Formats: sequence, structure tokens, C-alpha cells
Amino acid sequence: MPNHYLRGKAEPWSRRQFLKLGLAGVGVTSAAIAWQSLAQQQAPARIPPLPSQSQTVGNQLNPMVMLRDFDYGTVKRENGRTIREFRMVARTSTIQLNSAVSFNSWNVNGRVPGPTLRAREGDRIRVLFLNQAGHSHSLHFHGIHPSEMDGVKPIANGKATVYEFDAEPFGVHLYHCHIAPVTRHVGKGLYGMFIIDPPKPRPPADEMVLVMGGYDINDDNRNELYAFNGLPDYYMMHPIAIYQNQLIRLYVLNMIEFDVAVTFHLHANMFQVYRTGRTLQPSEETDVITMGTAERHILEFSFRYPGKYMFHPHQDAIAENGCMGQFEVISS
Repeated sequence: MPNHYLRGKAEPWSRRQFLKLGLAGVGVTSAAIAWQSLAQQQAPARIPPLPSQSQTVGNQLNPMVMLRDFDYGTVKRENGRTIREFRMVARTSTIQLNSAVSFNSWNVNGRVPGPTLRAREGDRIRVLFLNQAGHSHSLHFHGIHPSEMDGVKPIANGKATVYEFDAEPFGVHLYHCHIAPVTRHVGKGLYGMFIIDPPKPRPPADEMVLVMGGYDINDDNRNELYAFNGLPDYYMMHPIAIYQNQLIRLYVLNMIEFDVAVTFHLHANMFQVYRTGRTLQPSEETDVITMGTAERHILEFSFRYPGKYMFHPHQDAIAENGCMGQFEVISS
């Protein structure tokens, strides 16, 4: 697809230019409208209400909200094309991992992992990136795009840039900082998921995101703690409510540095695997899958029986140090 809308190379912008672009554009609409029109064509999935007490005390992070929080951007129409504009700010902030350990994170929009961006194949993606984290950073997106938009050039603290490219191909992708040492920048929290939906929507499901991450809390290039969606053991203490016999579509991403690979295992069930989200038909059925760093898949399943069921990597040391959770299946 030709890149007629490319705004030049990803050079640092002044804050004034950045804000001017962010305020420009005509026909801004709610991003959810386009997706709702598609969803209304099919029966919606049944999703339990968000628990009233899901916030961890002392943290801005709320993994229960992150679970089903998809950022569709601000939708614009320019020259007949759909533009999805995302504002992303690199920051530095302290997060409380547990009652004893705090962690100085580098993050996107104040959260680890960063926001889950979502678009449809063929949309134009425009990312307004402002670095306020105190170090040089960048955003490198997986997928297909021109070299100018590859996000390997450092953006200095206080500077901004615009990444603009077509959303392709459909599948589950990711973004992360690509400034050396990349392991440190990713390990500090500068990463997130990027979903590109196929032109025809997948069947309705209760859709969730689980991003596995590790924390090197003493700078010895080894992880001491692990987590799904930012906080160790969160989903063990706050099980994820799902309905019995409801199709679950799980977008799983492994962003654990320092460990070569991890597995994802689901108790008392099997799941269909859509590798990298690049297929519309599953490639296999299993209850455990191995994932290297940056590997990601769509896993689909439903639970026949009510009750609580664990999920975790099958590397026990990783699971026991925070990367463990539960689904609580509610009778339908």
C-alpha cells in the first residue's frame, strides 16, 4: 500500500510542532463508534462487570482494567482514509510491586505494560510520541512499515516525533523501546501490545490481554520478580471472572528479558492456538505453549465447569515469583 500520507522521516519535533499536530485535523470522532458498528452485527460476548475493589492500594496500575482495555486511538478521516492517532508519552515513575518492593520504571503513558493499541488492517496509524522520561527513548513497532518509521533512532528527553505507517499485516504485534541496551529499556517497562484486526472481525468473544514481564530489582541482569500485566501475583489475589461456556480470546505476549523462553499453561482445559494471530483458523490445540521473548499468540478456549482454574508458566520458579493467576468461572 503506497505511503502517500507519510510525513517525512521520524525526526525529533519541537513540543510546539507536536502539540500543533495533536490539535489539528477535522472530523475527530469517538474511536469506539467504528468498532461498535461491526460488533452490532453479531451477538455480543458476555463479560462480567468489573469488580468494585480491583485497584491495588498505593499503585496507579490496575491490571484488572488493563485486561480488557483496548486503545483504538482518535479516529480521523483525511483524504478518504481512516487515521488512528495515538498519543504516547515516555515517563519515569515508581510502581509498588508488592508490600516490600518498589521499582523505578520507564514506561509509556504511566503504565507497565503500555497501552494496548488496536486498529484494523489497512488503517493509517499515527503515533505522536513525546519523551519525558529523562533518557533517550524510541518506539519500535513490529509489523510492516518503511525504514524511516522503524523507531531505532533515539528521541532525546524533552523531544517528540511522529511515527506514521499503514496497519499491516493483521495479527498480534508489539512495540518497545529500541535504544541500547535494549534489554534494560524493555526490562524497565517500555513495551506494549499492538493488535491489528483482520478486515472481517473475528467471532465475538470475551477478549483479554496478558503480557508477561520480568523485573530485575537489583540490577544483576537476572529477574527476581515476574508478572502478568505489570503486578506480581495480582490475578492470584484477584481472580479474573469469566462466564461458563463463554468463548475467551486471550492475547498473550511474552516480554520477559533475561530468560530465554517461558511457557504458558492453562489448568483443566485446552486452548486453540492462532500463532502470532496471523491465521483465522487454529494451528493446534494444547494446554501449554512455549514462547520466546517477543513471541505472542491468540489462545481461545471456554470452560465447561464453574470454579477457579490457575494459569502460569510451567517454569515453576517464574510462576512462584509472581507470574501466576486464576480464572474464576461463573455459572451461566
